Amino acid sequence: MPSPIPPDIGPILWPTLTLAALIFGVLLLLMRQRLAHIARTRPERADFATREAQSRYFAPVARPADNLANLFEMPVLYFSLVPLLIQQGEGHGVEVLLAWAYVGLRLCHTVLHIRGNAIRNRFRAFVASNIVLLAMWVWFAFTAWEKTNG
Repeated sequence: MPSPIPPDIGPILWPTLTLAALIFGVLLLLMRQRLAHIARTRPERADFATREAQSRYFAPVARPADNLANLFEMPVLYFSLVPLLIQQGEGHGVEVLLAWAYVGLRLCHTVLHIRGNAIRNRFRAFVASNIVLLAMWVWFAFTAWEKTNG
């Protein structure tokens, strides 16, 4: 049975699936830490009365939640680029190298964010990932322009 994914777009899917797995991994970590926190520190109705009260209650386990929110900010530009690459018949070579660099830097940022508060290194990983993401968009724009203007 032939593969439903054409071989020329398969390579861009691997870093994309890896980034999705990272996001789900952070979600699972968040749920585990929150449930453990709830078991240790029984909440009261007032702990969920307002957003501020809820934030105070979950403050000891806030890093995974903060990181999960962060994984839905800039990565949305990555996830919106991948279908465009596939539609244009791209998503191999330079695009895949940049995609893996982006995903690797996002993983690095996540580990630094959740494990500790190495703010300087976390910021460096964040900035570097955004530079790579910008490079992906510039490369896409350049190749799309080149295809249309020959």
